[in-house]
Amino acid sequence: MVRGVSRGVELANRVFMPLLLLLTLVLVFWSVNLEGAMVGISAYLKPDFTKLGNPDVWISAYGQIFFTLSLGFGIMIAYASYMPYNSNMTGSAVITALANCGFSLLSGFGVFAILGFMSVTQNKPLEEVVTQSIGLAFVAYPKAISLIGNAGPLFGVLFFLSLTVAGVSSAISIVEAFVSGAEDKFGINRKKLATLLCVLGFAGSIIFTTNGGLFWLDIVDHFINNYGLVMAGLLECIVVGWFFRLDIIRKHLNKVSKMQLGVWWNWVIKLCLPLFLTVILLNQLVREFSVAYGGYSWASLIGIGWSWIGITFLVSFIFAVQPWKTDNHLAKGRGEEL
Repeated sequence: MVRGVSRGVELANRVFMPLLLLLTLVLVFWSVNLEGAMVGISAYLKPDFTKLGNPDVWISAYGQIFFTLSLGFGIMIAYASYMPYNSNMTGSAVITALANCGFSLLSGFGVFAILGFMSVTQNKPLEEVVTQSIGLAFVAYPKAISLIGNAGPLFGVLFFLSLTVAGVSSAISIVEAFVSGAEDKFGINRKKLATLLCVLGFAGSIIFTTNGGLFWLDIVDHFINNYGLVMAGLLECIVVGWFFRLDIIRKHLNKVSKMQLGVWWNWVIKLCLPLFLTVILLNQLVREFSVAYGGYSWASLIGIGWSWIGITFLVSFIFAVQPWKTDNHLAKGRGEEL
């Protein structure tokens, strides 16, 4: 983070991304050879399309794709500011989305193979060994590792090493989004700011290592995915769609990209996405206030979830209305390294 994008983040990801792919491939091939793996894979490849009528499925899907594609974090905006002016933006966007979703599908084979293994070895239906949210990584997988036998410790090392690499690489992007914006707007020294953020992040995340850490993580994960990212995406669509001149943006994208965008693109951003996100958000809010999420107390949900959502948007607004103190963003727009 201290070394910047080209000399730090890029070099880190040149190591982390291939390593993560290699570890994932090893885990998937190992998992599919376990007893009962095909039971889980069969369930994975036979979707129940009636579930599409359940609003919770759409909410979870939106939250997941926002999170896995880093939408609503400001990460894509920060990295785009380092791109050369004539970059093939639409092509890069499509490749990123397809590669990301392809990796998710690949990982799914490993996940469901493990669940099938647990189902057979414990003689339980697959539905009873499936856990949602953080339970899969921190409850189901460790339990599966304990059932593998002598190879369990090695499998556990590979799995949690993969999880660590994925977490660190994601954290780099998340911190970069804030560091890049603050460095541009306020002229803050990158080294000092990156160090401060990482130290604060480390100190704050210690709460997740306590005995109640999984409950904290579950609530934070729920509110960030289902509300924070969806609300950020909704506001981005409204601001960009109605307060920016989308035709100028679209003409520039068509000028530098092989994949051309039609007028439909304007209306997707102006109307379609805001409408879908608003319906999903309102539906989730109605359900949230009628039944407390996960059986938690309202005090926990308000204190941990809603308060942090409110604080985040308040602080973001305060930073946004502050005047620019540098012209560095103009240099970055030409693809020049700061």
